[in-house]
Amino acid sequence: MSDVFVSALGAGASELGLTLSPEQLQMCYNYAQKVRQWNEKINLTTLVDLEEMAIKHFVDSFTGTLAGTWPKGALCADVGTGAGFPGVPMAILRPDTKWVLIDSLGKRVNFLRQAIAEIGLLGVTSVHARAEEVGRGKKMREKYDIVVARAVAQLSVLAEYCLPLVRPGGYFIAMKGPGASDEVAAAKKALAILGGGPPKLIELTLPQQAGQRTLVSVYKKTSTPAAYPRRPGIPGKKPL
Repeated sequence: MSDVFVSALGAGASELGLTLSPEQLQMCYNYAQKVRQWNEKINLTTLVDLEEMAIKHFVDSFTGTLAGTWPKGALCADVGTGAGFPGVPMAILRPDTKWVLIDSLGKRVNFLRQAIAEIGLLGVTSVHARAEEVGRGKKMREKYDIVVARAVAQLSVLAEYCLPLVRPGGYFIAMKGPGASDEVAAAKKALAILGGGPPKLIELTLPQQAGQRTLVSVYKKTSTPAAYPRRPGIPGKKPL
């Protein structure tokens, strides 16, 4: 196991007030190595330096647990998960939670299924689908305590992808970069239409001066109207 990775990850988590066990550190390292190996075959990430990955992928993913309310045994979904961030690190950090990782690209989902099995991460499954499709289906609609997304789309679009999956009383957490206030202002109408309450913002700086982050936490007040999400492609073309 890389000392550089473990040192950066442990120190970064500590700065957030989080503690990782030796087993959790090992699992994070094993997953980082899987990402690097597969990245030679399919495009998963532009970050392959282990120290950078520790902070900008893993610690950055951990920050999502600082927003919303995370009940023990929470059922969670990661929309547009890509290489498994933030869902996989969050699942490692909170082994009591159960996760569904959703992505529209089959190659990425194949990677996720194999990598998750190989590192022995339990309670995590992957789904190859568009968010608009799962948001309309009975199996996943309004089933989740927490739904997260990391820099997938503008907030007004992201809300239509994610809020239909959140149960009333749960949370949608959007993980954004700096200067998200304009996005939040533009998304207030969409959030209200989709059943969300007023958004709450948490601004923070990643360890090692690795950048500013804004967490947007939205409490789900009421059920999402049956008309949403609209059919695939429409939310991105015609945001609410």
